[in-house]
Amino acid sequence: MIELKSPAEIERMHVTGQFIAEVLDELSARAAVGVNLLDLEHHARHMIEERGAVSCYWDYSPSFGRGPFRNVTCLAVNDAVLHGLPKSYVLEDGDVLTMDIAVTVDGWAADSAMTVVVGTPREEDLRLVRATEVALAAAIEVAQAGNRIGDISAAIGEVCTGLGYKPNLEFGGHGIGRTMHEAPHVANNGRRRHGMKLKPGLTIAIEPWLAATTDQIIYDEDGWTLRSADGSRTAHSEHTVAITEDGPLVLTRRKSELRPQTGSEASESTQARLP
Repeated sequence: MIELKSPAEIERMHVTGQFIAEVLDELSARAAVGVNLLDLEHHARHMIEERGAVSCYWDYSPSFGRGPFRNVTCLAVNDAVLHGLPKSYVLEDGDVLTMDIAVTVDGWAADSAMTVVVGTPREEDLRLVRATEVALAAAIEVAQAGNRIGDISAAIGEVCTGLGYKPNLEFGGHGIGRTMHEAPHVANNGRRRHGMKLKPGLTIAIEPWLAATTDQIIYDEDGWTLRSADGSRTAHSEHTVAITEDGPLVLTRRKSELRPQTGSEASESTQARLP
């Protein structure tokens, strides 16, 4: 069942989204060579406790995990991309770090993820991270009332394949609201003008993610962490977005982000920067 939210409920989700944005900005500023992943996890726990928020990850026990998940962040390094189980690992120069977090504040959820390069970046890693950001921008641009869910999926797929990457369809975006995962599923590739019609009040997490040279994934022995099957590096960008009468509203926009680009602007800038 899909629950459409009122403007007042969307504003409450926006409050949650802005807190998540603050956490991600704080964690990205702390992610540096020599920092242990567990330090980032414990700092996020402190911020969540201070805010009176509730982690959506703690005790999360889906069918695909070896649960329960007893952390408040998903932290994934290099070839790991989704559901990264925080562990004692000291970040090294050039590591690619994905940070994903979802919480509720006063009963309303939001979910967001970002990928950063620690220390000295490799050009191919920056290119991969930027591809997920451009795909996300393109998807947000078409998240308009009257369009269809397939338009969002197609926008992601077109950007990713156009830049030479193959999106995986096993895991993608999702509805969100009173809980972290609601209907509908938002695939990272699809067909335009197909799927359910987007209506004002729909709130979704859009999350393109990529591995550099494969669309296949494997599980770590921890039962949670998903890695690229060939060991290539990965990236993941995610925002919680509300469909409104006035267009898409990004509920998890971070202060560290530059002026929002439209999908066409982002595509043009990326084509200029990426070989």
